[in-house]
Amino acid sequence: MDNCNFCLDNKTLKGEILLENDCCYFVNSLDHVPEYAGMIITKRHIENPFDIDNEEWLAIKEMLLEVKELMDKYNPDGYNIGWNVGEVGGQVVPHSHLHVALRFKDEPLAGKGIRYFFKQETNLRNNP
Repeated sequence: MDNCNFCLDNKTLKGEILLENDCCYFVNSLDHVPEYAGMIITKRHIENPFDIDNEEWLAIKEMLLEVKELMDKYNPDGYNIGWNVGEVGGQVVPHSHLHVALRFKDEPLAGKGIRYFFKQETNLRNNP
């Protein structure tokens, strides 16, 4: 994709690549909240994780373990790891990327993980 910010060939990636292998790379998030977070991004331009092949899955798993080793120096109390898929699912850049966020006990939303989203009454749909 000529205009994709996550396709390395376009040279528009913001942030520093901290880890890389044949199929993916890890870059720190530019957002300041959460304080320590990043993304594992596929090198091949694919829009969502449903199109990841077996070689890429293995490379992502290996990268995730390397990311944990790299980020453990910050002594997190937990992690959130997840995909946003599709615009309605919160995906902003249509290029497959796995979010990795460190969590700490002293955060205002400590203990509120991914399931927090699912337990919000305000997110109930109004079915006709």
